[in-house]
Order: sequence, then structure tokens, then C-alpha cells
Amino acid sequence: MEQVQEPGIFLVDDVAFIQGKQGMEIGEAVARRGIKKQYYMETRGDVLLRNKEVFQFWKTLGLQYMFLGVEAIDAEGLKMHRKRISLGQNFEALEFARSLGITVAINLIADPDWDRQRFEVVRQWCLEIPEIVNISVNTPYPGTESWLTESRKLHTRDYRLFDIQHAVMPTKMPLHEFYAELVKTQQVLNKKHLGWAALKGTAKIAAGHLMRGQTNFIKMLWKFNSVYNPELQMADHRRPVVYEMTPPPEKKDKIDAKQLFILPPKGRQGRAIDDATETFVDETRMGTVV
Repeated sequence: MEQVQEPGIFLVDDVAFIQGKQGMEIGEAVARRGIKKQYYMETRGDVLLRNKEVFQFWKTLGLQYMFLGVEAIDAEGLKMHRKRISLGQNFEALEFARSLGITVAINLIADPDWDRQRFEVVRQWCLEIPEIVNISVNTPYPGTESWLTESRKLHTRDYRLFDIQHAVMPTKMPLHEFYAELVKTQQVLNKKHLGWAALKGTAKIAAGHLMRGQTNFIKMLWKFNSVYNPELQMADHRRPVVYEMTPPPEKKDKIDAKQLFILPPKGRQGRAIDDATETFVDETRMGTVV
């Protein structure tokens, strides 16, 4: 068997192995080629439980890291985020991911409706588990189910704020306090995973980067406050809006699942361009006589 050894980590992006049969066939092709890599995969709890044998097979191929979308630690939160999995199944998926003997990172979604008590509960839970935890902000995107079903009106349509780190829906707490609690939670997780103690576990990685003159990894460990800062987030809201998202349609109780993630063309009327650009388009159109 020909073995192809290549350095680095290969990322399987989006939700890995929604189609278990295809995931197994790809894995078998990788095995036949003798490709040796480390793999990083992102997936959902329901997909992981449905296709356990696929992920077990990929562990033998080099699966080292998994980003698992847990999203919420209670049934109410799962329902809010339209996750069709029970709380018990979510934790079952986490236990199975642990059983693979790989590094597991999980994602939680902070909802704008959270208060201080809710943030504190989440912080304590995150400290009690060994996994790396990432906190993102609930953000409805065009084409997703929540974009069509979310009843809360957007308080901003600034395209730049749709980055899962800003609140684009009304917050229960004053916005600045919401960001303060969010950053406090992220700081707790940062100290848990990216301090000197954590560096011991990544010493080999860090040394390799430094030998190649790459210092970003080391600097990143202690530059948290210059990146995550409530004042910077508030300042982002005060910036002039350059491009606005098209408003979502009226809330729907029933949706056609086949239309999710499909953005139909709006034609010329859906194009938002300024006068100068419109003039340029007209003057340079094919067949236009100036």
C-alpha cells in the first residue's frame, strides 16, 4: 500500500458526516491511499450519535480534534435554538466524543435574553468539564430556520455585526452589561485553557512555531484583553453603517425545510448600490452608446 505522509492538520469543515455512508466511503478511500494526516472535524450531537461507526473509523485514520455543537446545557436553550436533539442525547454525544480519545471542543450559544445569573451558571458549568468551550452569540442568518422563525426584531442590520460576537437582537440586560458578562465568561474560559498551565500541554506546538519564526500563537495567549473588550464591541455599534442586511420576512409558524439555506435571486430591484455605481453600470453596459 502506498503511504502518503503529509504534515499538518486537515480540516473537515461544516457539519461532518451528515451522510454517514458518504463519510465511510471517503474514509475507505483515504485508507486505500495510505494518507496519513491529523483531522479536525466539526459536527452536531445528533449526527455523531447517528453515525458512531463512521467517527470511530476516522479515529483510526487520524481524527485528533472535534468541535461539537452542544449549543445549550438545558432543554429550554435547545428548543430556543431550534436544535432537534434532547438534552440527554446532547450529553450522550459528548460522552461518546470523549470515549474516542480525542481533543474535544464544544460550542455554546449565548442568547441575548441571558441575564447575569444565566451567565454565571454557564461559567460554572464550563469550569466543571475538561473540554475547551467556545461561546458565540445567537445570530440569525438569512436562509436559516431562525431567520424565518425568530420573533424578536433585529435592533441592527449592520452587516459587520453579524459575526456571532455581537448582539444583533435586543438584549434583556442593557447592551453594555450583556457584553461585559459575555467577555467575563470568555475571560474565564481563556484562563482555563490558554494560560501558563495550558501552555505546558502545547509546548511542542509552541516550540515548533517559534523555530519557524511564528510568534502569533504565543502572543495570542496573552492578548485577550486587546481583542475581547466590551468597549470595543459597543464602539462597533456606533460606527456608521456601510451596508445593511435585508430585513427578514414576517415570522412564519411553518416553513418549507427544502427552502432553507437557499437565497432566491431578487433581480435588479434587490441590488442596493449607490448613485455613482448605478451610473457607472449604466454607462459601461454592453451595447450602450455614450
